Amino acid sequence: MPLSTYRLQITAGFDLDAAAEIVDYVRSLGAGWVYLSPLLKAEPGSDHGYDVVDHSLVDPARGGAAGLVRLATAAHQAGCGVLVDIVPNHMGVASPAQNAWWWDLLQNGQQSRYAEAFDVDWAFGNGKIRIPVLGDDGSDGRTELDRLEIVGGELHYFDNRFPLAAESNNDGASPADVHSRQHYELVNWRRADAELNYRRFFAVNSLAGIRVEVPWVFEESHREIVRWVRDGLVQGLRVDHPDGLADPAGYLEALRRATDGCYVLVEKILEGREALPTSWATAGTTGYDALADVDRVLVDPAGQEPLDALEASLQGVATDWADLVYRNKRDVTDGILRSEVLRIARLVPSDTGNLAPTAEALADLLAWFPVYRSYLPVGSENLREAARRSATRRPELQSEIDRLLPLLGDPGHPAAVRFQQTSGMVMAKGVEDRAYYRFSRLTSLNEVGADPDEFAVPVAEFHKRQRTRQAGFPHSMTTLSTHDTKRGEDVRARIAVLAEIPAEWAEALHQLRAAHPLDDAPFENLLWQAIVGAWPASRERLAAYALKAAREAGTSTTWTQPNTGFEAALDDLVTAAVESGPTRDLLTALVDRLQQPGWSNSLSQKLLQLTMPGVPDVYQGSELWETSLVDPDNRRPVDYALRRELLTRLESGWLPPVDETGAAKLLVTSSALHLRGDRPDLFTRYLPVPAFGPAAGHVVAFDRGGAITVATRLPIGLHEAGGWRDTTIAVADRTVVDVFTRQRFDGPGLRVADVLARYPVALLVAADDRDRPSPRIGRHT
Repeated sequence: MPLSTYRLQITAGFDLDAAAEIVDYVRSLGAGWVYLSPLLKAEPGSDHGYDVVDHSLVDPARGGAAGLVRLATAAHQAGCGVLVDIVPNHMGVASPAQNAWWWDLLQNGQQSRYAEAFDVDWAFGNGKIRIPVLGDDGSDGRTELDRLEIVGGELHYFDNRFPLAAESNNDGASPADVHSRQHYELVNWRRADAELNYRRFFAVNSLAGIRVEVPWVFEESHREIVRWVRDGLVQGLRVDHPDGLADPAGYLEALRRATDGCYVLVEKILEGREALPTSWATAGTTGYDALADVDRVLVDPAGQEPLDALEASLQGVATDWADLVYRNKRDVTDGILRSEVLRIARLVPSDTGNLAPTAEALADLLAWFPVYRSYLPVGSENLREAARRSATRRPELQSEIDRLLPLLGDPGHPAAVRFQQTSGMVMAKGVEDRAYYRFSRLTSLNEVGADPDEFAVPVAEFHKRQRTRQAGFPHSMTTLSTHDTKRGEDVRARIAVLAEIPAEWAEALHQLRAAHPLDDAPFENLLWQAIVGAWPASRERLAAYALKAAREAGTSTTWTQPNTGFEAALDDLVTAAVESGPTRDLLTALVDRLQQPGWSNSLSQKLLQLTMPGVPDVYQGSELWETSLVDPDNRRPVDYALRRELLTRLESGWLPPVDETGAAKLLVTSSALHLRGDRPDLFTRYLPVPAFGPAAGHVVAFDRGGAITVATRLPIGLHEAGGWRDTTIAVADRTVVDVFTRQRFDGPGLRVADVLARYPVALLVAADDRDRPSPRIGRHT
């Protein structure tokens, strides 16, 4: 069981041997395990590894099986365990020749051994798999099928290669005629929305779902993974997207048996106060729920009303988050995921054969579904809640919904299984990849696994949630940044400051919009917040983010129909932001206002995350300021030479200032990790530590069983109110030492002004523990 982890993105450019070379740094930092992105062979050039094409091989591009042995050996010699991300839901099929399972399926159709492995609706495709790769017919009079070629016994369409069925030997027939004899049908890419007949990961046509619930599929797709565990190379597994599986609980139980109960986490997004099913064979989630709690306890609730008003003025109407979510999810059910909705409808008995009423009712239920999915019979109340909301909004659907509910609530009915697999897709595409880009009130709240409608969390509520975490899933992961977060943790920390100065932000935004109008007010608010939050950033990085964000929002330009005029204006905006001139001057002044309180938030949220209940993960490089934006920006190479140099200075006793270097964050990170690793006995419970006095509301403090966390919240308000003054926290009647500064303080009442004189955070332990094993970082004479 890890006490902490350090996440590494393993790529061709940073392979397993490169990871092995920094294990000593990871250990010196204080992290207990190395946590690796997917390792199985992926699509050529993949920078993430979630598009697995061969379950039997560690990706040669990532270092291969020998590289994994070398990495594991280095980790184990350093006293580290190894946690690896695995992908049971889907495989990469962008390059069919790379995926032997998919190639065989295309070549042999329903007679293929792998027909049972992939989730294909053969009847809907008239016995063929529809592959949406054809472009639009050109103006030269040729259809796209006329562009097919037979090359080396394969069917080629530009760079796309497909197998030929054994019975379709080229007998002089045209490539188009040969195509008609195959077990697949190449179709126009636009037909994927409504006419695809294989299950995908979300709306990604190049990721085909597999049926891991079939015993032999599980065994063959996990044989190599299980070998890693049984051979002692790997001590834990992180399961990607369990919500896409037909039976997540059954899958986790099969994984438990196969690995003799190794440490397993699930990438599960919990909505609101939704709880992880207690019957699952897992230690917990990958930590998005913790991220949401930490972010919100540092947000000023007084900022909600003025920022709501600003959002309403930008949107042109008061914005209801639930309604925005519904509308965006309906866009998805009626658009890019229409194929999945119709697939469920085809599983519902019908006397007329008319799918339209059933599909409409299903789409509305999916749009109103309040969580990612149910796990019947667990979560059946969410189905009833969606039905109630849908019937209220669309009473004409009531009779069809009433007909559907018994089927969708039956765990054994195919329509219910498919509905559960689809609801998470609709949530992810409608909310994370659309609504998050259309709601600009305070964009630090628009994060994976979080509810932007929850503006702030009172300190008492934060404590309540951590006690629940400690009682239920004490070994669940906590995190602040991942390879999937929309904004790095320190970008969010700076944006959160805007809740303390909403009037100042509204005025700055007015000036920025006047200078660079895009005629898309909510998106402009979102974009300027990102620029301010990530500042300073290169033009290249900001331009890439701006374009992706605009196309994801889909309000002024889209991926499939780019608005060249808007995108040119967007590019000009980014240029003005980074080049010398009045816009850059305005941004610089604004960042100067936000920088110090943003750093205070950054150190507070980092300490909270590292010391709260759970297993803290540090995403690669985030031990210094993490100012990344959405992927691929958050997967950039990490400068470990710089981090080693700063860590060495800290080990010599240096107390860094809170400045641009981020060394203060490195101090907090390493000290907290070392304390957790050296003294786990100090982290066995969770008790709020009360604060008293005029600035008590600016303190978040808790006792983990001997380790006491003290963090600052709402730093601008604290400063404007005159600082800490006589504010105190109550601890035991003995002397404590701050792990960061090694200063001693005598209890039971500690003056916060003394404890937080140097940094906005402190981590206190009893002075009589000093001679026991303790953190190396922060030890001073």
